[in-house]
Amino acid sequence: MKTSVIAIIFLSIVLGLSQIVLADAIAYHPPPLKQIQQGIDPGNITCTEGLELVMKFSNGNPACLKPDSVAKLIERGWAIHILPDYTTGNNNSEIFTLGEYPVETTDVNYFQNSNGYLAKPTVDGEYPAVIMIHEWWGLNENIHDMAEKLASHGYIVFAVDLYDGQVATTSDEARELRSSFEEQYWIENMNVATKYLQEQYSPEKMGSIGWCFGGQQSLNLALNNEDMDATAIYYGRLVTEPETLSSIDWPILGIFAELDQGIPPEQVNDFESALNEVGITNDIHIYPDVDHAFANPSGERYAPEATMDAWQKTIEFFEENLK
Repeated sequence: MKTSVIAIIFLSIVLGLSQIVLADAIAYHPPPLKQIQQGIDPGNITCTEGLELVMKFSNGNPACLKPDSVAKLIERGWAIHILPDYTTGNNNSEIFTLGEYPVETTDVNYFQNSNGYLAKPTVDGEYPAVIMIHEWWGLNENIHDMAEKLASHGYIVFAVDLYDGQVATTSDEARELRSSFEEQYWIENMNVATKYLQEQYSPEKMGSIGWCFGGQQSLNLALNNEDMDATAIYYGRLVTEPETLSSIDWPILGIFAELDQGIPPEQVNDFESALNEVGITNDIHIYPDVDHAFANPSGERYAPEATMDAWQKTIEFFEENLK
């Protein structure tokens, strides 16, 4: 009897010590809303190890969730990533050289209060067109510069404005802007932009490209416009139902990140399989050891080498399918 009691006491001590060691090994943090109440900016919230930070689309509140829950919520459109605040001093297009064409730019009012940014070669000629779609920050200077870079390779690039002229510089502002519009408004906005290009320049072929929020909208445009000839998606929320995707009748380029918890490799693989199932030509790349928004210069996730490689693949993709 004494031996059993001693054994139980010993086991309790061991379990207690193991819990202490485990507590020391894992850094626990308060819930996101409590961190905000303590004065921490939403973009700087820290989750307990093993959890991923997202924003609930229903109420705009941040939440720390398990990776499998994050993937499901983002896939269903119930949550989005919370990204670091934008820093204007870093520009991801600085690592790219210009193409052979000099470029001219102009602002174009094309839809209600939206002014798009049009970049095109100054040399007369017939060029394919590309709809460029901004991240959740809005149509900022970085997207202007990216439009100019792409246009220098021989394209009429129309960077659309899905926020009615508003631009965010903090994650809080971006969250509010993204939550202020309905998806149908964005689809109508992009369709009007394509119509504008057709009426003004009559391009033989047209494509689209977008990053993150813009990547999702690039796919949305493909699903809601029959006039596309190529679609490029940078880590945007995906549709994986073959029946839905079957309306697309042109090639797709997909750029994704291995460490992305919201759009994990498993979901990207499902997307690729669905495209293959319905016979859509596709070129899908999952970059190792990088996270969501790795081509965004605003935070620690920025990966210049992966970004440069992805951009080269993008140029080749458009060259092959639009020219």
